[in-house]
Amino acid sequence: MAKTQSIPLNLYKASAKKAELVRIPAQKFLMIDGTGDPNISKAFQEGVQALYSLAYGIKFGRKKRGEDWNYKIPPLEGLWWSEDMNNFMEGGDRSQWQWRLMLAEPDFVTKKEVSEAAKEAGERKKLPALPSVRFEKFAEGPAVQMMYVGPYSKEGPAIERLHAFAREAGYELSGKHHEIYLGDPRRSAPDKLKTILRQPVQKKK
Repeated sequence: MAKTQSIPLNLYKASAKKAELVRIPAQKFLMIDGTGDPNISKAFQEGVQALYSLAYGIKFGRKKRGEDWNYKIPPLEGLWWSEDMNNFMEGGDRSQWQWRLMLAEPDFVTKKEVSEAAKEAGERKKLPALPSVRFEKFAEGPAVQMMYVGPYSKEGPAIERLHAFAREAGYELSGKHHEIYLGDPRRSAPDKLKTILRQPVQKKK
């Protein structure tokens, strides 16, 4: 079977040399919310595990049924915020970080098959976070983005450049800071990690 892909892969590309203005269409996602330092949060790790277990369950469930399955599981994405945004500054309280982890799904995936895959995944393996995963559409709209290469802990200057680009282009920030993780910290050196930094924006009023 030839590889099919309804997830627009161009959404997972960005320039490392300059920021750009993009428009992100509505997509279907598996999502889970939580709070805490991602480096030590058990809930964060369990959330990642639940998302990938469900995503692969959906994919191979389709294969077993002879349906369209030969698509690529996309990179993990995260939305980040805090009631006090100073918590994201150096020395801030990382335990107060709030996050939404997301994996995009093809448009042809249905709520029914997500539910069936979740039931099967829960029967095969203990996945404490699985009941908290939901399946929703997310429409981000206009945003600025750029590729950042380096350790997650040193993203600050790149994020500041991204925000400055938005303001200079006549936009103001709106929505939650968005990251797309193209690298695997278990396999890549911190200075080689690639992350798309994305920030929703709206025209200045």
